[in-house]
Amino acid sequence: MEFWLISVPLDKASSQSLEKLKRAASKSSLATSFRFPIPELKVGTLDTLLAVSDELSRLDVFTESVMRRTSQCMAEVMEQSSDKLLENALANGELKARHAAQQSPLRTYFHTLRVDLATYVTRFQWDRAKYSTAQPLKTLTDIISKQVSQVDSELKSRSAAYAHVKASLQSLERKTEANLQTRTLTDIVRKEDLVLNSEYLTTLLVVVPRASYKQWETSYESMCEFVVPRSSRKLLEEADGGIFTVTLFKKAVSEFKTKAKANKFTVREFSLDEAEQQRQEMTRLSVDKKEQYGTFVRWLKVNFSEVFVAWIHIKALRVYVESVLRYGLPVSFQAVLLQPDKKRIKRLREQLNSLFTHLDPAAAASKPDVGLDIPGVSTGQQEYYSYICYPVSINLLDPS
Repeated sequence: MEFWLISVPLDKASSQSLEKLKRAASKSSLATSFRFPIPELKVGTLDTLLAVSDELSRLDVFTESVMRRTSQCMAEVMEQSSDKLLENALANGELKARHAAQQSPLRTYFHTLRVDLATYVTRFQWDRAKYSTAQPLKTLTDIISKQVSQVDSELKSRSAAYAHVKASLQSLERKTEANLQTRTLTDIVRKEDLVLNSEYLTTLLVVVPRASYKQWETSYESMCEFVVPRSSRKLLEEADGGIFTVTLFKKAVSEFKTKAKANKFTVREFSLDEAEQQRQEMTRLSVDKKEQYGTFVRWLKVNFSEVFVAWIHIKALRVYVESVLRYGLPVSFQAVLLQPDKKRIKRLREQLNSLFTHLDPAAAASKPDVGLDIPGVSTGQQEYYSYICYPVSINLLDPS
């Protein structure tokens, strides 16, 4: 979904042309037009205006990148709870019930996201509480720059912290899903399964292939003379085999391991203390991840909205500054938001060029309009027209 924020002077000819554009756009379904009120701001000197114009151009690109990364991070973090995505990234802070039939939760989220952002843009009102019009343009630009930079810095640190906890927990969880030879036994072995605090006896854990169960049952007692009879018990069974206990004298452990290996039985090393530490670590990481998830998602919700609002104000500032530089003082211009029909973008551009050629006759001749009939394709640079035009694309992510 894309909008064009355009500005033309308030002179009679341009005003008449703008009315013609609105009528033609409506009649031919070229675009939908919306008011885009921009309050009067403190202009300053020409040198200041030129410097602010350059800074706003850089800030526009930077803010959009932070906004997109915040949105991308939200989608990734909430991937496992995708049904909750519908409640997030609403610029106006309101949730409206919308149901998209036969759509995945992720696609529904992106649809809802675009609808709510579009609502904010098409009903734009300057936020005087955040960005006082009593402040000079340079100060307003610095305020937004500082705000967005802070979000960018915090996004990086919060993302890294959450990713670290998630990766650490996944690493431990993967160990519980490995094969019998390597998987952690924390969730399998209990204190009651082992002989503990004995001066002479110990319990070993042995991996026995499924096809060798009978061999194990008939041979483990005779692998050495110090095995406790009938001490073997099966703790876990999986497709490839099982884990059995066996109790024996400590002095016979080395001999038993050698005999077991010769019979293709694997003795697993196991420490109850280490297993308990690992269990506690997994519990701690699970709680930590859950807490961070809630905090991080709330932060993403709030700050996505904040950055999006800041970005639209940057667009308004760019229109204001460029209008003063192009059309001169006293400040006299009108801004209009257009939502082009995707199939009629080239026709709309031709209509605009035709109606406003008088503002800069050399612009249309020197800057031919190439490729604008292909939606979603960017030339990578700001096009120059006889009128002022800034694109506002809210296709934040591709959900396909």
